[in-house]
Amino acid sequence: MAAKRVIVIGGGVSGMQAAITLKKQGMTPLLIEKDINLGGKLCRWDRLFPSQTPAKEVVESLVGQISELGIRTLLCCEVSEIARNEGKIEVSTTDGNSYEAEAVIIASGFDLFNATRKEEYGYKIYPNVITSVDLEEMFKEGRVVCADGKAPRSVAFLHCVGSRDRQVGNCHCSRVCCITGVKQAMEIKELYPDCNVYNFYMDMRMFGSGYEELYTKAQEKYRINFIRGRISECSGTIDSGVRIKAEDTLAGRPLKLTVDMLVLLVGKQAPALNAKFASELGITVSPDGFLKGMDCFENATRTSVEGVFVAGTATGPKNVGESMSEAVKAAMDVSEYINTLS
Repeated sequence: MAAKRVIVIGGGVSGMQAAITLKKQGMTPLLIEKDINLGGKLCRWDRLFPSQTPAKEVVESLVGQISELGIRTLLCCEVSEIARNEGKIEVSTTDGNSYEAEAVIIASGFDLFNATRKEEYGYKIYPNVITSVDLEEMFKEGRVVCADGKAPRSVAFLHCVGSRDRQVGNCHCSRVCCITGVKQAMEIKELYPDCNVYNFYMDMRMFGSGYEELYTKAQEKYRINFIRGRISECSGTIDSGVRIKAEDTLAGRPLKLTVDMLVLLVGKQAPALNAKFASELGITVSPDGFLKGMDCFENATRTSVEGVFVAGTATGPKNVGESMSEAVKAAMDVSEYINTLS
């Protein structure tokens, strides 16, 4: 009997892990990725919290398994439509092709919040206002410098840019921004021990294993300054610095500070594709725009549509480990579902 085909949409860590697990379960996965390479947004990252594992190692391991298992992969290929026809799932792509399968796993990932929407922070206006993604790419290059090529003497991080913000329509917590801010602040201090580093936050949400310990280490060993309060306004200085106006809510006083670099910790938001998939298939969407499983527990990767499954950050913000674990669960659920069709 021929192995059953399953289409996996998205070649990030969730999509790759799902395809690998499906193949090991005797299925024939077809992995569709819109970009030129597999790996998704993890390809832009340097090291992962809290272990400081190089992101490159995780991506290369998964890509290696995809190759060794002979999993068919379509790169630079975008999905234009998903439909359920006569008990099958049909996926059409923008190049005019269509593919039929017994099931589909949507691992469409997430979009990064566009920091230019928060004009008060000056992203793309002031040269030394960057995002956490920009900073991570500097870490990959092995050097963090200001626009003039000099090492920063002071750096401020601002948490929750594009998350927990009703003004931009994103009320959800992106879950990994706090730990990212801690990790990156420590890495700045490792590069430049004399640099003054500040973290402006609303709440420090250290929910993962080892996260709280990393937060404590950042304060005690690295002497990073954590200031509870939101930055209300930023402006440029004559020497390309960034002048910050904020309020220290613990001290109950306004605060003015000038730094060489401001890093905006941008959040995760649902990709536009989610609304399209939901409309075409009738999948339920959460208020935050992420795809929704049948429940939060046993059927988290199953949708209300037969043969359609979801995994990873398509269903909401997660860290890398959680995304990979959910991908395994989705693949196992698909295997169970297809076995009922036999």
